[in-house]
Amino acid sequence: MSASEIDPFEVAKLYKYLRVVDVADAMDGIGYFDIGLMDPEIRPLWLGMKFWGPALTIRCVPANRPMWKLDTTEDIVNAHGIWFKEVGNIGIRDLIRPGHVIVTDTGGAKEVGYWGSANSLGVIAQGAVGIVTDGYCRDTAEVALQRTPICARRRGRTIIPGRIQVVEVQATVGCGGAQVRPGDIVGCDDDGVIVVPIEVAQEVATHARAILLADMHARRKLYDQLGMEHDATVDIETVEAYYSQFQ
Repeated sequence: MSASEIDPFEVAKLYKYLRVVDVADAMDGIGYFDIGLMDPEIRPLWLGMKFWGPALTIRCVPANRPMWKLDTTEDIVNAHGIWFKEVGNIGIRDLIRPGHVIVTDTGGAKEVGYWGSANSLGVIAQGAVGIVTDGYCRDTAEVALQRTPICARRRGRTIIPGRIQVVEVQATVGCGGAQVRPGDIVGCDDDGVIVVPIEVAQEVATHARAILLADMHARRKLYDQLGMEHDATVDIETVEAYYSQFQ
């Protein structure tokens, strides 16, 4: 089946309970060694974050002109609007579908908080389930407080005007050393970020599910041996019941 014939939003349902490590092991198993592994510096901004979904991609480049001096407090507050009116902006609001993961290639731009607490929350409100950037995120205390699901390489302080521009959306991009195409399955947890090419995503999910369940069975035996109370990570019945609908 070709990539164009696959519904990535349906495939993404197969990843609900999978860990990044399960998927990495499954990709190794089919010969995709190290493919899709993003640089480990690109990490969740808060512990316990987890998401899977089809990629919606944004390609940025460093701006080739500085921001000009603004004369009033009102203009300074509205710096983004003034910048976008002058240099243009390519938005994604009309492209977001519930379940999307927004993947941002910043083109090697220097410190710039392309994502912050407000615009990130805006795309989540539209249905996105996560954001991945190989650049910076700002307002990170608020991002963590809001539990906004963002994976970033760095924490930053500066704003967009004069620093970065969007040049293309829904194109193939490179992010953290991994190729990402619109519709590829992207996921994260505390161990990092991985990208699964859509052509092999269903096969990978099948193998990864078996890996996850084998681990859960082994760990639950150890929980029982040690007298540990069961938690969600050894709730085999819930996971098996969920995946039974796909058999």
